[in-house]
Amino acid sequence: IDDLAEIDYSLNSLPAVFRPFIDLDLKGIVYPAGNYSDPPYVATPFTIPDQSDSMLYLAFSEYFFQTSSFAYYTAGAFNITVAEETCSYFNISTEIFGSIIPEVAKYSVTPYPVMLKLMATEIPIISLEQDSFTVEIQGSMEVFAVLPDSTTQSLFTMNIAANTSIALNIFDQKLMGSLCLNRLQFSLAHSNVGFFEISLLENILSYILQTEVIPSANAKLSKGFPLP
Repeated sequence: IDDLAEIDYSLNSLPAVFRPFIDLDLKGIVYPAGNYSDPPYVATPFTIPDQSDSMLYLAFSEYFFQTSSFAYYTAGAFNITVAEETCSYFNISTEIFGSIIPEVAKYSVTPYPVMLKLMATEIPIISLEQDSFTVEIQGSMEVFAVLPDSTTQSLFTMNIAANTSIALNIFDQKLMGSLCLNRLQFSLAHSNVGFFEISLLENILSYILQTEVIPSANAKLSKGFPLP
């Protein structure tokens, strides 16, 4: 698929050949690149309802997407750094955070660039729906000030709970997706600048995720999963 994950399609049984159609029972597993250990899920057999309006029907179970989530989590794909040089829309700095949170302004009088480190703390949970699926992500975001000597100083860390949905489509023999952020919840996990109300930051952090993280994820999803 890419440098982080590989996909394996194997026949579970011999093709079932009937006069009007052929059934192929495939097991699709996504592995971290170079790591072929079985994922911690069990594939449940299922059938496709009888239909005859199209030449080809494809159906995917939650197992396929769960192994994808596990593979990319194991490979570190959910660990993302947002820094001054990678921001497309504006430069985030301690001055911006200090204008919202007085504790940051007191802690960092001199304006410094800010770096955000996001990571998933658990394997994202997949729930399959018609033509899409939801992804529940538990993670953390640590905010650093970048000092003139390029070292970093941790300001605070937040817990994040994100609910996202991914719309699916097939194009050019690939399964593609488009990510949409539905809901975000923040809570303060640790602070080196003193306690503050996390609600003060929710708007700017949501904006950063919408303008920097979601487009980056969609760029990767647009490359698609190769179909058998």
